[in-house]
Amino acid sequence: MRLFAGTPFDVPPRCDRCGELEEACNCPPEAAPRLPPSKQTAQLNLEKRKRGKMVTVIRGLSTADNDLSALLTDLKTRCGAGGSVKEDHLEIQGDHLTTVDQTLSGLGYRVRRKG
Repeated sequence: MRLFAGTPFDVPPRCDRCGELEEACNCPPEAAPRLPPSKQTAQLNLEKRKRGKMVTVIRGLSTADNDLSALLTDLKTRCGAGGSVKEDHLEIQGDHLTTVDQTLSGLGYRVRRKG
């Protein structure tokens, strides 16, 4: 209930974009601004797993600002390897630091290599 509801001072709220009453407004909800790739830094690392298997790990990319599954699909295709999306990072099977570095740089991401 609004503060002045039922009094002569009651002014119903209006939409800021179209000026209609909020109940009658048909404006789509505003999308949160996405962080462009040039403002994100991908941290590349090479890790050794069980039985000596090497994995290229990509950290530092925001899940809210990127479509990580589509990015992983592109990287797997270019590397010719398998991979997966974990909680906050991407993993690609094998030592593919140079290929991943070139691909992410080409997409506009800043890249920092650790391994």
